[in-house]
Amino acid sequence: MSLPGVYQPQSDTLLLGEALAHEELGPRTDALEIGTGTGALALRAAGRGARVTAVDVSWPAVVTARLNALRLRLPVRVLHGDFAARTAGRRFDLVVANPPYVPAPGDRLPSHGPERAWDAGPDGRAVIDRICARAPALLRRGGVLLMVHSGMCGAEETLDRLTGAGLAAGVTARASVPWGPVLRSRRAWLEQQGLAAEAEEWEELVIIRAQSL
Repeated sequence: MSLPGVYQPQSDTLLLGEALAHEELGPRTDALEIGTGTGALALRAAGRGARVTAVDVSWPAVVTARLNALRLRLPVRVLHGDFAARTAGRRFDLVVANPPYVPAPGDRLPSHGPERAWDAGPDGRAVIDRICARAPALLRRGGVLLMVHSGMCGAEETLDRLTGAGLAAGVTARASVPWGPVLRSRRAWLEQQGLAAEAEEWEELVIIRAQSL
């Protein structure tokens, strides 16, 4: 179930779920999901026995994830607010993130509405870069970050930031998906910014896996 305005599981969620399926989880695994939306991935991890904390800046998303956890009788702790503030001082064995990554005109991120789930500044990296910077403090030794984002945002930059922070990082999966309505509505601007080729129809998604050494 989902309340109005909450980001629905889509191709990026499915790709991240496939990556999650390859990770070892169990009762001793402390997992965090950043930007949980409906809670789909947090619930999948909890269903495999992990102790899961999920965070989202959207109250409708938090309520949706909590209701879904109750409905499925899975023990997920769902918190409202900024992921860095709500996890201060805590470390995890696994961090899963499907952050906002759609390039958007203007430097100010939306403070309300469904756009909070996808708008991420002119280069689409406003939240990605914060996760990269925070990852070393979030992960226990041997802990893993799984993050999905568009190739439009620069997978190599993400890898450079994570490896520069001392993590072992690589792209573990890629997928091409048709442009959705948000990208189509910004076609002219994306082409002007050099972020998309003329008449481009497909978006590449990437899974970044980074491990604390």
